[in-house]
Amino acid sequence: MSFSNYKNIAIVAKEFQIKYILADFIQELKFPVKPTFQEELEILFNDGVIDNSEAAICENLIYPVLKEVWKTYRQNLTLWSHQTLIYDENLSGQPDYIITKRNPLGTIIFDQPFFLVVQAKQDKFEEGWGQCLAELIAVQKINNDFKQRIFGIVSNGIIWQFGLLQGAVFTRNKTFYSLQNLEQLFSVINYVFSESNLQLLEKKSDLF
Repeated sequence: MSFSNYKNIAIVAKEFQIKYILADFIQELKFPVKPTFQEELEILFNDGVIDNSEAAICENLIYPVLKEVWKTYRQNLTLWSHQTLIYDENLSGQPDYIITKRNPLGTIIFDQPFFLVVQAKQDKFEEGWGQCLAELIAVQKINNDFKQRIFGIVSNGIIWQFGLLQGAVFTRNKTFYSLQNLEQLFSVINYVFSESNLQLLEKKSDLF
């Protein structure tokens, strides 16, 4: 069954025995917003077609924000777009974006561990979270590390919601974030990238 067949969190939680918690865990880690980025965003809002489909939301609103923060961490992390993810026949599909370890052989290698899954939805957040949680479970199983913190984001481009899977517990952040407060949004995405990067560095240090 593909990820898109999971229509809400309850279905996923029951099937995979995941405990659901609603609590704020996201922190803000300051990240500068370049004036050129703000200007480009304003052009899109004023004159662009930005949200007529999930593909448009991905291309115009979600990817530019993720890419801007990811560039700081590109030596260690790779940002993948619409890459097929398969654990088994029940957990497979194409998340909109995935953050993984950067493979030393180059960016052609889709390599674990995976740290972050992002799903775009046109205002269907409950459906988006069902799909995203299924993707997080697949990532957890592929990584084979139930202590690792794996982050999820569901967004319609304007509103950004955050989640965290660790072990058999899924925490959904109570606070939402908005593209209209770009500085705050960048800071929370920077926190997620920073935490992912720290976990990767810890894994590397454990090998020595």
